[in-house]
Amino acid sequence: MANAIILCSGGLDSVVLAHYLKKVQKIEKIRLVFLDYNQKALEEEKFCVEKLAKDLDADLKIINVKWLGEISTSLINKDADKNEIDSEELISWYVPCRNSLFLLIGLSLAESEFISKNEKYDVYLGIKYEGELQFKDTTPEFLEQMNKITNFSTQTGDYKFIAPFLNKDKEKVIELGLELGVDLKNTYSCYIGKGFENEVPVHCGVCSACKSRKKAFKFSNNNDVSVYGC
Repeated sequence: MANAIILCSGGLDSVVLAHYLKKVQKIEKIRLVFLDYNQKALEEEKFCVEKLAKDLDADLKIINVKWLGEISTSLINKDADKNEIDSEELISWYVPCRNSLFLLIGLSLAESEFISKNEKYDVYLGIKYEGELQFKDTTPEFLEQMNKITNFSTQTGDYKFIAPFLNKDKEKVIELGLELGVDLKNTYSCYIGKGFENEVPVHCGVCSACKSRKKAFKFSNNNDVSVYGC
């Protein structure tokens, strides 16, 4: 099995994914990639990714793509009032072409590792089933089309984009995380960013991502260890 480059946001899905690849798939060489696109929750996300890297003894690369935040139309990057934050409209939270760009950055790193060190990496991401309403770039169709790109955008084409949780819902990811001993309070889902309380990242509790997180803990019948600001 190839080594793993994991696109990691510090969120529940990507953190559990990293533990899964290390502990279940037994992938020894893992590189975490965190993208700084000037998101409002940057510090909270980075905190969780840095803790993950320490827990798994994994290499972490932080990449500056702040220009994406500058052109973004998403509330993830812009100040918003309470009514906007409470919005569940997908377009309010959509960052233009984010997942496509992030995958290609991961692919570039993978090809660089092969050319410079003759080490083979595949690129992993934590997208999963979101129900009928979900971003187009979190679907099986998206992943299938992106995998076709690897054949024409690299010299060998021998790379894969892999999303092991693609057909899992968030409840199942929570259950898996607990089985693997993941401290889920050190994962961050919030789009807004609310700082820290006793060295634990605080969720706003009202944005779309927080609502999804709360609902998943409820339906998984597990205690929600997250800290919420409201």
